[in-house]
Amino acid sequence: MATGLVESPESASAADGWNPPSSYTSTDKGDGSYSVPLFNADVPDVSVEMVPAAENDEGRDLYYMISTTMHLSPGAPIMKSYDLVNWETVNYVFDRASIGDSFSLRNGQTSYGQGQWASSLRYHDGRFYVAFNTNNLGGSYIYSTDDIDSGSWSKVALGRSFHDPSLFFDENDGGTPYIFYGSGSTSAVKLNSDLTQVVAEYSNILRPADYPGSSFLGGLFEGAQVQYIDGYYYIVIITWPSGQGRQVALFRSEDLLGRYATADGSNPYEARGVLNSNGFAQGSLVPITRADGTTDWHGMFFRDTFPTGRVPALIPATWTDGWPTFGNNGSVPVNGLFEKPIRLTPEEELFQRQKSLVVSDDFDNDAPDRAYQHEDWTIPDGPSYDESLLGVELLQNPGFESAGVAPWGSQYGAAVAVSTDAASGASALSVINRTLNGSGPNQVLANTLQRGITYTVSAKVKYSGAPASIQFNLTADWGSGVQTMVSKSVPAGEWTQVTGTYTMPQTANVASVKFAIETPWGQPQPASSSVSYLVDDVSIVGNQVTVEQPTAEEIEPNGSRLDLPWEWNHAPDNRYWSLTDRDGWLRLTAGKVVTGGYTHSKLSDKAELAWFEEARNTLSQRAFGPRQSVETTLDIAEMHDGDVAGLAAYNRGFSYVAVKRVDGVNTVGVVNRVQPFTAAVDQAAIETFVPGSTAALGENTVVHLKADLDFTTNGQLWTTFYYSLDGTEWTALGGRVGPQSLDGSLAHFMGHRVGLFTYATQSTGGHVDFEDFLLSDTLTAQNLPLDTGDLDAAIAHASTLDAADYPAEEWSVMQTALQKATDAQASGFGSQNQIDAPERALSYQLAKLGTLKAAVAPSIDVTVVAGSRCVAGKALLTVQVTNNDAVPVKLMIDSAYGSKTIATVAPTKNGSHAFTTRLASLPAGEVTVTASATVDGQPVSTVVPAPYEAKPCG
Repeated sequence: MATGLVESPESASAADGWNPPSSYTSTDKGDGSYSVPLFNADVPDVSVEMVPAAENDEGRDLYYMISTTMHLSPGAPIMKSYDLVNWETVNYVFDRASIGDSFSLRNGQTSYGQGQWASSLRYHDGRFYVAFNTNNLGGSYIYSTDDIDSGSWSKVALGRSFHDPSLFFDENDGGTPYIFYGSGSTSAVKLNSDLTQVVAEYSNILRPADYPGSSFLGGLFEGAQVQYIDGYYYIVIITWPSGQGRQVALFRSEDLLGRYATADGSNPYEARGVLNSNGFAQGSLVPITRADGTTDWHGMFFRDTFPTGRVPALIPATWTDGWPTFGNNGSVPVNGLFEKPIRLTPEEELFQRQKSLVVSDDFDNDAPDRAYQHEDWTIPDGPSYDESLLGVELLQNPGFESAGVAPWGSQYGAAVAVSTDAASGASALSVINRTLNGSGPNQVLANTLQRGITYTVSAKVKYSGAPASIQFNLTADWGSGVQTMVSKSVPAGEWTQVTGTYTMPQTANVASVKFAIETPWGQPQPASSSVSYLVDDVSIVGNQVTVEQPTAEEIEPNGSRLDLPWEWNHAPDNRYWSLTDRDGWLRLTAGKVVTGGYTHSKLSDKAELAWFEEARNTLSQRAFGPRQSVETTLDIAEMHDGDVAGLAAYNRGFSYVAVKRVDGVNTVGVVNRVQPFTAAVDQAAIETFVPGSTAALGENTVVHLKADLDFTTNGQLWTTFYYSLDGTEWTALGGRVGPQSLDGSLAHFMGHRVGLFTYATQSTGGHVDFEDFLLSDTLTAQNLPLDTGDLDAAIAHASTLDAADYPAEEWSVMQTALQKATDAQASGFGSQNQIDAPERALSYQLAKLGTLKAAVAPSIDVTVVAGSRCVAGKALLTVQVTNNDAVPVKLMIDSAYGSKTIATVAPTKNGSHAFTTRLASLPAGEVTVTASATVDGQPVSTVVPAPYEAKPCG
């Protein structure tokens, strides 16, 4: 239950002036309190799972959380926390949800607004499970692993979709697995023991109609999350009643399956509205184990806070008679403070506050290797085509210049004959006696057209009389209905070319295709069905294959490892990005030319994508509020004409600062795309620089770019962009641009992100190099002086530490961060980003060291010298031990010639012993001394080996 705040004891670091702020995505105040929402960043559809201390190697309760990432890759991030307030990404469930076209932004297909949605995370019998639905990738999946922090995941496709699936293991029934799911009502399915098949169905376990008069029900009714607490099954549901805000409804029953488990089929689930405050809604209940063995349950619910995103909040609960009241008697104010539910040592709390869901990066390729980066995919064989049927005319007698009309025939009663009224050449085809829409000429093309091939189809048509214009269709029929290949309205009295392209579907029966020229079908028959017409120069030519196929090189790891907060816009093409081509730089290469031919498949109007949205290898992190500044250094020397590269703040609406190369001239400027969005798009116009926002770069090949994001205007993002040629003097590129807000179509249903990108409009192969990605929460517009205080304090604190007190590997990592920080300090600063990035990296490592110092086992300082001497022609092995420590020690000396115990050797004194070997010649060897003592009340042992040389005595 919620209690008063507890002050945090001052850590040793604060005493020497180093007391770093919490990370950009932490709302931990450092005094035992935190504010909600937690991250001020997009972390939607959260599911949280606890692993008890007794069941993990760390010996304390661990918390893991998963979220929705839709089209991003890698996807389904696993975040970890020790206190439920501060979180860090530790793994991903998958690198690619699919290698198909839509998740790879290939062949005109996309996964914007689709992909992976609403995962549930569960721990059962030593294994972790994730269930989620994909809107366009074959339904729902279950992944599992026995190592959630860094292991690989196995994958099972369930073959059907479950909306917002909640996986639940019923421990009261031997761990039987279920999935609860649904929108508008909640249903369930039972799975078999290995979670590969559905074995039973239970529809409509919960329905709003079952609770007439309940004002807190209605709308949405989805996002079910199931928990078993003190004899009851609880189901959390998000609802959105008409005229109200989003809120939390809670259902409880002693019977998991509700009416399916009662004798009379009645619904045993009770329902209550448990939170209706400021839109905090969808999420789950989270257990917190107390020292006395009891368990508290908090809520982790997110709130729509666009354009930042859907942002979670950890909300305390007070339980009465088995029902929770969340927050302060049901109120959860935005930015309200609560007591942290789990307290750690001061050193641990300082370290946890440094953890973040976003990071600055210097692209040193020093991130850990993760199993998800090595997924095993089978590349499908690409389709094979008959090349002899491509690029050639496939129709016979296409200009009707032969002696007769063959092989053209007629259908539905039309008469066809050769006419001398030709569009070209000597002859055309006359079509008369038409009485039906489909009356006209046809030609059979058996085994001529090929599936997946795009054909250029055309014909010239002329008719006389009324109506004033008629639509003519060039069609194909293979027994599945008439397919219009090309269509055009033709005016009376003029030869008009009807032309276009058509791709043969994979389902077409190419063994039996009839091509025809006709007027549109309709009932009753329109006036055009009886019109006579002339046809000439008919053509069907198969275009060369341009369909992209997935390749091994596109998917295989390329030796580059990005920090975990990074995600790509769709699954990346690994041929066209690298951290190894140029040390310390991220290289993005334009692998293909944008087409303007991609559409939002999720939207009914199939709205076109902007060129920027087509850029597959855009690398991004979450944006964070309320203010965020991002800076990068860009080498543009190898751009091609028509290339665009830069720094973006984006969703479907986007703003970016970029360099464009046109006719060899580089110009930097700002693009701003805002609502309303239309289905048809002029891509070039959308991404034209905002007037007054440009600057010529001349011969400069390195440019520094900066984006200042301001989320403080409710529901809007405004961004100001800057450039610099030296990283010190900055120039604003026009004024702030925006506003960016949530697109109501939900084509990109996520918060804004910040990203690095390049794309080509003319040719492939150009590349740009990014040297860094530097974050700050200070904006230029705040007019604050550059502040090096936190950086100076971190560097000073590092100088007080002793390497002997820390593990060598972690000390080395800190030293690297320290060197970068001191180098930055020495070189001077041109922005707060250049100060904050090295400070945050160093403070993270210093805080981590602070938690490890106590873990370094104390040792005993003794010196051992082993030697030998000869007595009466025989060798003696001598050992002398000096106690350099401040406590008396006990010695155990072990040799090949016996052992000796010396009970006590006082500080600064020696203990010695000589072993008789009875050998005339002593071979080289080694003795081992175990020194034992009590240090600070704890028993400590140190083992010291000492070699000795051979000794001849004969």
